[in-house]
Amino acid sequence: MSTAKGEDKKVTTHTLLEMKKRGEKISMLTAYDFSLARILDDAGIDVLLVGDSASNVMAGHETTLPITLDQMIYHASSVVRAVKRALVVVDLPFGSYQGNSKEALNSSIRIMKESGAHAVKLEGGREVKDSIERILSAGVPVMGHLGLTPQSIYKFGTYVVRAKEEGEAQRLIEDANLLAETGCFAIVLEKIPAQLATRVAQEVKIPIIGIGAGAGVDGQVLVLHDMLGINHEFHPRFLRRYASLYEEIKAATENYISDVKSRDFPNEREQY
Repeated sequence: MSTAKGEDKKVTTHTLLEMKKRGEKISMLTAYDFSLARILDDAGIDVLLVGDSASNVMAGHETTLPITLDQMIYHASSVVRAVKRALVVVDLPFGSYQGNSKEALNSSIRIMKESGAHAVKLEGGREVKDSIERILSAGVPVMGHLGLTPQSIYKFGTYVVRAKEEGEAQRLIEDANLLAETGCFAIVLEKIPAQLATRVAQEVKIPIIGIGAGAGVDGQVLVLHDMLGINHEFHPRFLRRYASLYEEIKAATENYISDVKSRDFPNEREQY
């Protein structure tokens, strides 16, 4: 059973490994600001991912590529200040680690020093092995990310399910094992067949956290704004909405506008 609300025992990378060993599922959501991160932490979430999806849901970009390292550090700092229990993982943004392990290390050190986060996440398999090793050499925990890797969207050309063909599936299995052997503490698998994701979770000793990867993995992650229905136009098959905040916020705003226009707000009790 997951640590209950109100308990202050912090979630660590070791905690996640122990959860996998005893069969307890890991809950993970994205967070980008202090106020919402505090609510999620109070609710008992295990992991908060300061995702480069902030580029989409916070800044309005079409892809995750435009967000910068400085912007990721800003979001991460806000989240860290809110959190008492959850493990805070921060995405390394596009261009801050690919093809240059020294830059990957420098980016990771900046994130850890300037935000106070607990770990970093990066996309890719064998092609980022050198970067992972260099980051780990500085004592920074690394979470991997395989399958659909949004920073490579222009290479894929589409957000369809990955690793449906045998060759790509085998490469993903090999990459997952490689990331585990290299020292990653967990891996996110995005939008791959459930059967393949289950096989990876069974073969690899570290926790496997899925998004659109079925129920056979060790945990689940969703983008907060999707899960809460703030992004009301996004309807992927893997998404379950737990609220409809777009409609609720819109209705509340309409009521406020109406009360202001009709001079109902503020009333006598709402002034000094």
